[in-house]
Amino acid sequence: MSLLVVALAIVFAFSIEAMTGFGSIVLALSIGALVMDIPTLMIWLVPLNLLLTVPLTWRHRRQIQVSFLVRQVLPLMVIGTLGGIFLTPYLPPVWGKLGFAALICWFALRSLLSLNAPAMGNTQQRTVILGAGVTHGLFASGGPLLVYSLAKSQLEKAQFRATLLAVWLTLNLSLTLWFLFTGKLTAQANTLLILAPCAIFGAWLGNSLHNKINANQFTKLVFGVLLLVGVMLLAASLIQVINQ
Repeated sequence: MSLLVVALAIVFAFSIEAMTGFGSIVLALSIGALVMDIPTLMIWLVPLNLLLTVPLTWRHRRQIQVSFLVRQVLPLMVIGTLGGIFLTPYLPPVWGKLGFAALICWFALRSLLSLNAPAMGNTQQRTVILGAGVTHGLFASGGPLLVYSLAKSQLEKAQFRATLLAVWLTLNLSLTLWFLFTGKLTAQANTLLILAPCAIFGAWLGNSLHNKINANQFTKLVFGVLLLVGVMLLAASLIQVINQ
């Protein structure tokens, strides 16, 4: 039953990222964490994400804003991700899940209430990008904070999606190699083979819908779903903390 929930979450979440350029892991992790532990889900979702980002990044490579990516985004994201990986063994799973749920709720609510907010300053933007790297290292889910920091940039819709996909390709390939090096990935090979078709179908579905949807309404829907899932996860985490 848990694997079925994760499979359906992957189809939904990967279609979201194929449409928007972000959201696959944070959404799948949010839903999956209701029935499973986050560390195992990360080992599944990070390599599966490559099935989405590799072909889409290659297909839309001309839309990637390389200078913007290399100078402003990747350095801070990489530093933050390394910090998140370092912190992982010191963060108790239940408190990690609680903090992750609170982060999801904050981001979703903040985004819904400030769709027309002005762009943030350079210092604030850099801080949020660094924080996005840390959450990516901890939960493989730096998307919400990164999107929040870049939402008011001058990138066009296609450029924004392609550049974000390039970020996730770089970081998730690095995380996958780390999982492989530490021996965590090999033990999950059978499950990854089972879930791979779900990732491929979700990527195909989302890419097909990318040009057929109202971006403003869809953004509200994504944040609304994210808030709902975050509240559910927050409630489940609080119950677990109380029962300890």
